[in-house]
Amino acid sequence: MGKPLGSTGEFFRRRDEWRKHPMLTNQFRHATPGLGIALVAFGVYLVGEQVYNKIYAPSSDHSSSHSH
Repeated sequence: MGKPLGSTGEFFRRRDEWRKHPMLTNQFRHATPGLGIALVAFGVYLVGEQVYNKIYAPSSDHSSSHSH
């Protein structure tokens, strides 16, 4: 990095400056601040519900069909 960039290097550095603009970096994270936590909580809920249904679901042998 001891070499000067020259006109071509400066051109590309200025051309890529828009990528570091605050409106573009982490835009979705700022737009939806709790989305990551909500998705994790929803995933835990879905897994918990499946486990609950596997453990506490009535077996088809013992259930009666009177609730039609």
